[in-house]
Amino acid sequence: MSREMLLPLLADHVLQHGLAGVSLRPLAKAAGTSDRMLLYHFGSKDALLAELLKYLADLYAQSLDAVFPSEPAASRKDTVVQVVRTTRTPPFAPFMRLWWELVAGASGGNEHYRASAQAMMDQLLGWLEQHMPIDDPDPVGGARRMFTIIEGALMMDAVGRSEIADAGIAAGEL
Repeated sequence: MSREMLLPLLADHVLQHGLAGVSLRPLAKAAGTSDRMLLYHFGSKDALLAELLKYLADLYAQSLDAVFPSEPAASRKDTVVQVVRTTRTPPFAPFMRLWWELVAGASGGNEHYRASAQAMMDQLLGWLEQHMPIDDPDPVGGARRMFTIIEGALMMDAVGRSEIADAGIAAGEL
């Protein structure tokens, strides 16, 4: 079995069970292989996790693309509303749980989680830049502002305060 065949199986396992206490044996079992074969394919547990998290970030972006309109939104606000609405749907719940687990690990000093979270953020910023309104005067700055608002909204969702996020988004132009 190749790395390309293993990654979707490993991703399914991590999306279901999270990263807390992740070890090679449960990952190998989920992929129908052995922990030795995982090490053979990825070199180390850290390398496996790094590649797996990159794969999951790509999968998240592809999932957004699949449900996002192909044409750019009319405004930054419309983009933020669409992203927040989309990430609140059940198919995105496992991604959100995994994201907050990464953020918690990064804030606790886990350098692997921090590096993965930074790479995911860079990828998602790029995704937002590509989905900016056509006439946006500052797509790079606008994407950063929108990303900050989206992350704040998602954090409020995670702690059960979506109404604050919704009110903040509705309060004005972005």
